[in-house]
Order: sequence, then structure tokens, then C-alpha cells
Amino acid sequence: MRFVTFEEAGRRHAGVVVKDQVVSLNGAGFPDLLSVLQGGAHGLKKVEAFAAQASAGVPLASIKLCAPIPDPPKILCMGLNYRDHAAEAKLEIPPCPVIFAKYSNTIIGSGDHIVLPKNSRKPDYEAEFGFVIGKRARHVPAADWRNYVFGYMNCNDVSARDIQSAVTQWTMGKNFDTFAPMGPYLVSADEIEDPHNLNISLTLNGETMQSSNTRELIFKIPETVEFLSSIMTLEPGDVVLTGTPAGVGFSHKPPRWLKPGDEVVVRVEGLGELRNTCVAEI
Repeated sequence: MRFVTFEEAGRRHAGVVVKDQVVSLNGAGFPDLLSVLQGGAHGLKKVEAFAAQASAGVPLASIKLCAPIPDPPKILCMGLNYRDHAAEAKLEIPPCPVIFAKYSNTIIGSGDHIVLPKNSRKPDYEAEFGFVIGKRARHVPAADWRNYVFGYMNCNDVSARDIQSAVTQWTMGKNFDTFAPMGPYLVSADEIEDPHNLNISLTLNGETMQSSNTRELIFKIPETVEFLSSIMTLEPGDVVLTGTPAGVGFSHKPPRWLKPGDEVVVRVEGLGELRNTCVAEI
């Protein structure tokens, strides 16, 4: 199933895409997608039954889609997790996952503007494959990862490289407002046969800048879930960005930084298109 959060009459609603329609989940007792995830297997069955008998929805093309999970409990991000990206950054392959965090102020949906901050001259793009935790997880063995992953979505880890590289911690360069586009859908895990064999790409004004496959991930989802849950309790709705492949803006000669008017499109196979336009901060 393809889950969405959409806006109608100034309010956000959870929905599920059925053909070219979006069926609101309010009638099933789910005010947002977090409540669907928190409902576990029972909640998912309730959604499936409700969507199957729904007589009508709202045309998908007519509604404003938001980020699928606008306020996740945590946004955990992986750095240097594609071999080709580590090489272009001239950094060694890390011996264990490199983790940093983003915060909810960064989240926008497909179609929203990436606001390029006044105090950065080097804003960059990063196509990412994201996964979402579906149930509470602590000390999960790698072999059990499928029991804890609800679904997948496109993400873009927008980064201010000058701020990021000014200090050893990456947090500030990653957390400007609007720096985490996500969506347009959260695709349930049963729709993706093998998340480690998906084409991932990013185009900038129609030109392909990044093109790879999730098979190139250094630390795949099983190892990532095991590592993260050994350190912290993962909660339903936590979003994990799995890293970016080669081709980011700083790797080009000359570097290709984002600028106002740029259209950035992230595509991960089976997850739709995450499309955003850049604007200057006023």
C-alpha cells in the first residue's frame, strides 16, 4: 500500500492511495500515519479492510501531499554508506555505521520549496533511500529486521557543505529548515520485494547527477537495525536515511551547488518521485 499525509481545508489527514484516488483514514479511526504504525499488524489489517470497502476518495492529482510522516519521533541518518560516495569524498570506508540526526524542522513534502539559507554558499543535494520503523525495537538481531520495518520512501538529505565542514560534527550543516524533503509516499514493505536491489537517482533540472543501486550500500538494513537498536529504542515512525551514492554537488568540477530555481527530483525504484524546487531565503 502507498500511504500519504495530505492537506485539506488547512488540516492534515492520513490516507492511502487506491488507483488514482486517496482514501482518508479518518473514518477508520486513524488521524495520522503515526497512529497507523502504532496500531501494528492489527492496525494495518484495519486499514486494508477499510480501503477495500471505501466507495470513493479524493483524486490524487487534486490534493496537496505533505511529507508522509511530518513529525517522526526520530530522524536518523547514515553517512558514507555507499562505497562510491566515500571514495569521492576521499574518506575511508567506516568500520561501523556513521550516524547523525536531523530534526523535524527540516521536513517538507514533495512539491514544497527547499529554502536555500542566506548563510550558506554551498548547499548540496543527497538522494537517499529511507526506511520507517513499524514497531518498538530494542536489541534486534539482524536476521529479524523485516519484523520491524514498516515501509520505505524517497528522501533528500540536503546539506550546507560549508557549515557541515566547519566542525567535526555534521549536525548544523544538515539541519536548516526544509533540508529533509520526504515522500511523496510511504510504501509498505510488502510492496518492495528486495530493498537492497533498487535503482536510486537524482536529477537536477532534468540532468542526472546521481545514479546507483541500493545493492551498493555498505551497511544494509539488517545491520543498521541491529546497530541502532543496540544503542537506542527505535519507535514506530522513526525514519532512517541510509546514505547517498556518488555524484553529490561537491564532487563535480567545478562544484554544483544548489541555486534558486533549481528543480531536484529523487527517484528510488517503486517509491514514486520526490520533486522539489529551490528558492532563496528572504
